[in-house]
Amino acid sequence: MRVVIQRVSEASVEVDGKITGQIDRGLLVLLGIETSDTEEDALWLAGKIVRMRIFGDESGHMNLSVADVQGNILVVSQFTLHAQTKKGNRPSFIKAARPEQAKPIYNYFIHRLEDQMGKKISTGEFGAMMNVQLINDGPVTITMDSKLRE
Repeated sequence: MRVVIQRVSEASVEVDGKITGQIDRGLLVLLGIETSDTEEDALWLAGKIVRMRIFGDESGHMNLSVADVQGNILVVSQFTLHAQTKKGNRPSFIKAARPEQAKPIYNYFIHRLEDQMGKKISTGEFGAMMNVQLINDGPVTITMDSKLRE
């Protein structure tokens, strides 16, 4: 699984003119699932995201997690995170999982975030064309891949 995590002061996602998810202070997580991903990847990644200390403490140092600051999380599925651009000018998405494989892992990931945060996680709509708006706080943007575990 590959994610782009953005610390935000607010973010929302819209499908067909209707807001499906909206948060204030917290994290916008763009999530891409590839064919080799499993529930183990989702569990590991959810734990890292909830515990990642990227919010400022009283001294302004990044020492607090989204859970520590009682922030929110907005998850948006984005298969294009697995684009391969080595050959030619048109990206290949061959590594991205098909919807029938990806959606159960996407749902599992959201449930694990909810378990660890102790509250509802906002989302987009899996597989839909979405408009995402955000105000990046910092800016702080971090990428992670469950296969690399860096």
